[in-house]
Amino acid sequence: MIGLDTNVLVRYLTQDDGAQARKVDALMAEAVAAGGCYLGSVVLCELVWVLRDAYQFDKATVVATLDRILSTAQFHVGGKDLVRRALEDYRHGSGDFADYVIGRSSQEAGCSTTATFDRALKQSPTFRWLG
Repeated sequence: MIGLDTNVLVRYLTQDDGAQARKVDALMAEAVAAGGCYLGSVVLCELVWVLRDAYQFDKATVVATLDRILSTAQFHVGGKDLVRRALEDYRHGSGDFADYVIGRSSQEAGCSTTATFDRALKQSPTFRWLG
């Protein structure tokens, strides 16, 4: 298995730089032969940020992209169940995906709640808004 950094995953998904995309495509063929690619939850958090901010993708497109990643056999996602729960929170909530990963990580660690000043998380049952 081969771990991927966010910039490699972005190149693979967007194919926006021909030279780098060819390298990534070759790497992906190698990775599939070696058991697939590992994606940590931080990579997915960064991916969402890059797709939303740098590429201006709308939330629905980003959610669909994460859904596809989670259902693609070649991608092995660290904390997959946690990421799925965070994705559901993100799909229906107004916070950022990374916030929901933080909240679900805290919950998995046994925390009763995650304190925040983020207004977007005010209605989330995973968070305690301190505003």
